[in-house]
Amino acid sequence: MSRVRPPVMDIKTACDVESVSRIQHDLWPLDEIDSKKAKFPCCLVWTPLPVVSWLAPFIGRVGICREDGAILDFSVSNFVNVEDFAFGAAARYVQLDRKKCCFPPNLAGHTCKLGYQHSEYGTAVTWDDALQSSMHHFEHKSYNLFTCNSHSFVANCLNRLCYGGLMDWNMLTVAALILFNGHWVDSMSIIRSFFPFTVVVCLGLFLVGWPFLVGLFSFSLLLMGWFLLGTYCVKTLLES
Repeated sequence: MSRVRPPVMDIKTACDVESVSRIQHDLWPLDEIDSKKAKFPCCLVWTPLPVVSWLAPFIGRVGICREDGAILDFSVSNFVNVEDFAFGAAARYVQLDRKKCCFPPNLAGHTCKLGYQHSEYGTAVTWDDALQSSMHHFEHKSYNLFTCNSHSFVANCLNRLCYGGLMDWNMLTVAALILFNGHWVDSMSIIRSFFPFTVVVCLGLFLVGWPFLVGLFSFSLLLMGWFLLGTYCVKTLLES
C-alpha cells in the first residue's frame, strides 16, 4: 500500500503553528520583583518629577523593564537609560502579562487581530526584542516633556508588543494604566509622591489664599488639555 505524502503547504503551516506555539507558551519564568535592587521584571514603573509633580501629582516619569528587571528610561535626547531611572527610585509599578503580547515569527504567525498593521509598525519575537527595537528608534528622538517623553517611549514599546491586542497605546493610556492598575512600592513611596504637593498647597493657601487653588487647578486642566489635544485631535503632535 502506497503512503500518501502530505502536501508541502500543510507541513509548512504545521511548522509555523508549532513555532508560534513555542514562542507564545514556553515563556521562561521571571524573577520576583525586588524593589530594593530596583528589579521589576516586565513591569511599568513610575516616579514623581521634581517641581512638576509638586503641582500636579498625577504626572511623573514612566519606565519599562526588561525580563531581567532592568529599568529602561527615555529621559534625554537620543539616549535611553538602562538601570538608571531618572529622578529617584520607582514609586509605583504594574507588572504586565507577556501572554497578552503578540510575538509573530512571520506574517502568518500573528496571534493578534492587527497582523498587517502590527508588521508595518514593527514586531518582535520576545519581550526584550521589542524593547530593544524601541530603544534604537528613540536613539534618534529629541526629548521634550510635552511632545516626546518617557510615556512616548513606553507607548512605543507596548505598540510593538501589541499588548492586550491593542496598537493605540499613547501617553494618556500609559498614564492611565499606571494610575489605575499600579501598586505602590511601599508607604514611603506614597509620602514621597504626595508630601511635596501637600506642602505647596498649604503654603499657597497661607500666602495667597483660595486664588492659588484656582490657579493650580487651571494649571492641571491646561496640562490635561494639551495632552488630550495632541493625542486625539492633532495626532502628529505627540510621539508614540
